[in-house]
Amino acid sequence: MTDDNAECKVVVDAGVCKMRTLITAKEEMGMIHIDIKSDCPNVLKMSWSLEPISAYSEVEANIHASEIYKLADENIPHAACPVMAGIIKAIEVAGGLGLKRDCSIHFVEPGEVIEIK
Repeated sequence: MTDDNAECKVVVDAGVCKMRTLITAKEEMGMIHIDIKSDCPNVLKMSWSLEPISAYSEVEANIHASEIYKLADENIPHAACPVMAGIIKAIEVAGGLGLKRDCSIHFVEPGEVIEIK
């Protein structure tokens, strides 16, 4: 169950392009409203088409059926862009379907040991 007006803010630093995106997802009457501020013109263009979305249907969708990834397919020329995952994580938390916990991508250096338990 979500709190009324639950809000989640996420910042995504996309890496080498040095583009940053601030995603604000806010729950209102069962729908998630998304506001995006970004250095990236492609992400901004994608954001213009965002409409309020059901957290459950978006988080539980197959990737090819996700509204966020459909919009990205039309607007984002780089498949490795992490912004879409950030948007969906913000939707998940604002919709009360997940907890806030940072995510990361770490490039492993030669000789660096990574243990997976």
